[in-house]
Amino acid sequence: MNSKLIDREVPPQGAIVIHPVRDERGQSRTAEGRLEEAIGLALALDLVIADAFIAPLRKRVPATLFGKGKVEEIGNIIEAAEADVAVVDDQLTPVQQRNLEKAWKVKVIDRTGLILEIFARRARTKEGRLQVELARLSYEKSRLVRTWTHLERQRGGAGVMGGPGETQIETDRRLIADKIVKLKKELIEVRRTRDLQRGARQRHPYPSVALVGYTNAGKSTLFNRLTKAEVVAEDMLFATLDPTIRMLDLPDGRPAILSDTVGFISELPHELVEAFRATLEEVKEADVILHVRDISSDETDAQAQDVRTVLSRLGVEIEERRLIEVWNKLDMVDAEDRDRVIGDARRANPPAITVSAVTGEGCDELLALVAEMVDEAPAVEITATAAQGAAVAWLYRHGRVLARETQDDGGTRLAVKLSAQALGQFEQLFPQARLRA
Repeated sequence: MNSKLIDREVPPQGAIVIHPVRDERGQSRTAEGRLEEAIGLALALDLVIADAFIAPLRKRVPATLFGKGKVEEIGNIIEAAEADVAVVDDQLTPVQQRNLEKAWKVKVIDRTGLILEIFARRARTKEGRLQVELARLSYEKSRLVRTWTHLERQRGGAGVMGGPGETQIETDRRLIADKIVKLKKELIEVRRTRDLQRGARQRHPYPSVALVGYTNAGKSTLFNRLTKAEVVAEDMLFATLDPTIRMLDLPDGRPAILSDTVGFISELPHELVEAFRATLEEVKEADVILHVRDISSDETDAQAQDVRTVLSRLGVEIEERRLIEVWNKLDMVDAEDRDRVIGDARRANPPAITVSAVTGEGCDELLALVAEMVDEAPAVEITATAAQGAAVAWLYRHGRVLARETQDDGGTRLAVKLSAQALGQFEQLFPQARLRA
């Protein structure tokens, strides 16, 4: 048979996106903004959006989330749109998910399942894949009753509940539990290797800078702009998931290490909390943290608060003295609002930096501020002889030279700023050089 005649592509699936909302009072996000984000998540899974709407809730029904009338109404919309999938932008219980699938006769996926599926598709590193698989198994473990609804359920002998259905569910749960144990052991080994790699990086006297922010805030585009790298950067939620590290040239030629991290999102599913550990460890160790915000979004303030909430929930406390707010996507701000946004950034406490990662506007100012923040240590005076050219070159590579003077004997006197770690390494490598604080 001619293989060219076989269509191996998965046909596109039509989806209905539903954002349930009960009461918007006290909420930092608008229902419209949340619906738009849910649509973005669905598009990230290559779903074709047939319809999307907000579904008001008077109360949460334990069996189906929505009331009977609303379930029927949504079912009619799904049938008319000939959709294959119904995306409910909320956390559904296994019972609710099963009952809605029976009522609507399509696959139903909730917010947690949607994000898990995106992570499963996008994770590239071994740790990322292991962690997402662990999260997915933990999520599916409570939903096995839905998986095995085709199996017979009957009363066993002597009035004892049993039968092949229950046996298969118990067997599958045991297999999942065994796999979870195996994955956890593999993760311990992967993390041990990563810790060794991080320790090796820390022995280098380079300051570290980490990018954090809401998903699709433009972190990867800014990362590419600053490092001249080619990390995947698309206008899509969770375009990149795994931490990426590159060298960054600060003003005056001093290098630093820049880490691009996974974007955060509101109401992060608890199953995925551990999947952020690799990212968070890079943030914890960073000398400077760049909080990248999409300043063109109407939800920018709420998104910024969501990032802080997630970090706090995961035990990461950011000191303001090592944080820079980067208001990105200035090129997408309307001309009449541009001056106001720039003024608001200057009046912020501490002042924010407005940039466009696409055009490069503001990036030089950002790098200058980063260099200033990693140079908090006082300058030291170092005198090297004419024969110690390697020491002078090392200082230019790993520090920030503020002044240089050539002496009559051919030696060099430098005023230079070095981190405590770099200064200690310099003293070990070049013990003959003279230092004076």
